[in-house]
Amino acid sequence: MRLELTGRKVVISPGLRRLVDRKLAKLLRQLNDSGIAASVIVSKQKFECVVELNLHARGERFLHAIARGETWEIAVADAVEKVLHQAQKAKGKWQERKRRGESSRSVRQPRALPPVEETPLTVPPKQRIVRAVRYAVKPMTADEAAIALDGRDEPFLVYRDAKTESVAVLYRRKDGHLGLIAPDA
Repeated sequence: MRLELTGRKVVISPGLRRLVDRKLAKLLRQLNDSGIAASVIVSKQKFECVVELNLHARGERFLHAIARGETWEIAVADAVEKVLHQAQKAKGKWQERKRRGESSRSVRQPRALPPVEETPLTVPPKQRIVRAVRYAVKPMTADEAAIALDGRDEPFLVYRDAKTESVAVLYRRKDGHLGLIAPDA
């Protein structure tokens, strides 16, 4: 996670930096490493230490907290606690939505398809279909997919084409070249 630590009317000492790093590490563990960037602004107002914490997490979530305390330890701990509470609340909403079976996007009505004769799926004896691994389908271009496939052990990569928003599969052929399976536009 990228950390930007700014001091207003305060010189950031190594001890203060270690304190912020330690508290943010606790927060990052609680968020399952979903934090992308954090901006911490520390300032001194009269006799109070003020900490402003802005956290950018995956899924375009922005969490924000301002805490005041007599010492830096109290102010940083309060700010981290507030952000942690916001993260747990957002995570609970996401899990509740998942349990209800609703999606955050609007649900489209399926098109009526013409009737088709159903043919049973015949699998030869002693063969069965086994789901092995689930893959995250990320939006990228074909060139980005080719680069990503080079760094992997699997012979294929499932991705969402960034231009057409359709799912495509890039695979290694026996002759060493790459093959692309994509639906017609």
